[in-house]
Amino acid sequence: MNSEIIIPVALHTLELQAASINDLKAFIDADFVKAVEQIAYCKGRLIVSGIGKSAIIAQKIVATLNSTGTASMFMHAADAIHGDLGMIQKEDILLLISKSGDSPEIKVLVPLLKNFGNTLIGMVGNTQSFLAKHSNIFLNTTVLQEACPNNLAPTTSTTAQMVMGDALAVCLMELKGFKSADFAKFHPGGTLGKKLYLRVSDLIIHNQKPAVKPQASIKEVIMEITKNRLGAAAVITEDERVTGVITDGDLRRMLEKNNSVNILQAKDIMSADPKSIASDALAAEALEIMRSKNISQLLVTENDKYAGIIHLHDLIREGII
Repeated sequence: MNSEIIIPVALHTLELQAASINDLKAFIDADFVKAVEQIAYCKGRLIVSGIGKSAIIAQKIVATLNSTGTASMFMHAADAIHGDLGMIQKEDILLLISKSGDSPEIKVLVPLLKNFGNTLIGMVGNTQSFLAKHSNIFLNTTVLQEACPNNLAPTTSTTAQMVMGDALAVCLMELKGFKSADFAKFHPGGTLGKKLYLRVSDLIIHNQKPAVKPQASIKEVIMEITKNRLGAAAVITEDERVTGVITDGDLRRMLEKNNSVNILQAKDIMSADPKSIASDALAAEALEIMRSKNISQLLVTENDKYAGIIHLHDLIREGII
């Protein structure tokens, strides 16, 4: 019986949230463009403030902006009038977020902010509000209805605020030419950062370099693969160029096809022209090759010479997968 109540309510909530996002298209206007341009060329920081649920959204927007190259700080609207206004510098831009734009805290804070002479951007869901009328730039986040059955708890309104903040952040990234390499600088410790900066050479230094010559016996091949525990060995020439690879799978297939292996050599069972990757390539690129070719290890070359093997386990250990 509960599912008959829960599922329709959940679906209705999602529909209202989706509608609130879709309605924002009408509010991407000249003021939005002006806001993006002023923030992009600002010599100071973007100070983002709000109260209640809007303060939580403000913190999320600050986190997104900082991680994408726009220096930002959060200032709680209630704390601002008790000393936090001191964080505002003359070249900063202020973004104040509110649903109603008419709360007592907003009415107290706005004149104080205006006295500083900084550009004030109001992100508000009421076009006739105190905040909307006293902002230098107005970002409209009006919603028709909250998802709350009483039309009270901030739900669709906070979704609209967050999405408008994301739109600002993405436009700023494009305007500033913020690239994946820049992103990696701000995320060096996380999985995202590793995908953008960790290179194959960083991983293979921990591995052995299993290799045999083309004339090596099968016993020598088995010993080399077993000793180095990477499930494969490169077949290399005298000048250390790769000519093939032998994997555990190649050994099994050899035993299935041959009754006697004493006369066989590495060159007889190797896979010629194996897939390889340059040592300075990103580890994430190695993962994509492994996935597309359904293999668990990949030969690595440096200046066209054999440099080692990167294994799927290396990528798992580093959190790339």
